[in-house]
Amino acid sequence: MNLNHAAADAELQSIRERLHQYITEELIPFERASGFTYEDRYSKETVRTVWQRCRELGFYGLQVPPALGGKGLGVQDLCVLKDDVAASGAILFPHILGDWGGPSRIGNLIKYATPDQVERFILPVVRGEMGTCFAMTEPESGSDAGSIRTRAVLDGDDYVITGRKHYISASAFADYAITMCVTDPDKGTDGISAILVELDRPGVSLTYDCLPMTGQHVDADIEFDHVRVPRANLLGKEGEGFRTAMGRISVNRLLHCPTMTGLARQAYEMALDYAGRRRQFGGPISRFQAIQHMLADMATGLYACTSMIMDAARKADAGQDIRKEASMCKLFVSEKCFEIADKAMQIHGNVGVTKNHPVEFIFRRLRLYRIVTGTSEIQRNTIAKAVLAQA
Repeated sequence: MNLNHAAADAELQSIRERLHQYITEELIPFERASGFTYEDRYSKETVRTVWQRCRELGFYGLQVPPALGGKGLGVQDLCVLKDDVAASGAILFPHILGDWGGPSRIGNLIKYATPDQVERFILPVVRGEMGTCFAMTEPESGSDAGSIRTRAVLDGDDYVITGRKHYISASAFADYAITMCVTDPDKGTDGISAILVELDRPGVSLTYDCLPMTGQHVDADIEFDHVRVPRANLLGKEGEGFRTAMGRISVNRLLHCPTMTGLARQAYEMALDYAGRRRQFGGPISRFQAIQHMLADMATGLYACTSMIMDAARKADAGQDIRKEASMCKLFVSEKCFEIADKAMQIHGNVGVTKNHPVEFIFRRLRLYRIVTGTSEIQRNTIAKAVLAQA
């Protein structure tokens, strides 16, 4: 084995072991002592405590370049860790690696930031001092991102922003939003720009009416009512916001997938354990072929999902365009993991359909992933376009 690869593997294994220790010995006991549930509303102070503790332990911002305080972790390794934390059973697991408001929300946008923006916006997120969100979706603009209506009009040294962003993930924990705005309505997608907007500016308001079926208080609508933002908050060049956003989306879609497999893995392992303990007609239900076949399908599905994800991640780390592969993963993994959760619920019987039982919650959570970051139908469109172009 190449020595560099061996060292990298050893470092990843060390991170995994330390992550497991933190989650099992510190985070989960903290959640239980606090009486946390899946559907609680968590304050920024609570989640920031988790962010900063994870930063102290070296978990937060692992994917960030070393020059900005991270380890420059590749997509493959990040996928492994995301699966681990999602499968852990911790309620606050999305905050460990910075998925909800942390460095994961920034993605490849770091390379467009000016030195001033790095100091004011990027580094505070990496340090767990601030949260951010990516605000593109609007009430009349979901998968059709090119139809956004939020306007940013230049007035002297300021942009004046008016519009509404809808169902913005992690906005409940954010201090600023990376906001897609129309700066030139005559240029279509070439007239869209990315602007960093602090959420405490006059004219910004958040409403929390869009509570998802999981009951988790993560998303909000963001209203911009003639919000003045300095021109220095423009991320990258004017008119390049749409391309910047699209460059982020493929890897972002892929990185949702190990969270799905982690949740599905937790449901599978619970079902496997329950099937061995639950007794009916004089023995464990695991002796029934119907149960055995469900477990076999679940294990096979997890293997297929993980194999797809890691293959796409290797291509991403090699610098390849993974638009097709990311959409294939998002489509297959979201649908297969939901199927795994459905089987886990079936094996658990009435226990599995009990409100806020982990399997019931995972079922609800995985259903969302067939919608977020592009529906299954949008993924099929992307895949079909790619394969037809190659024909």
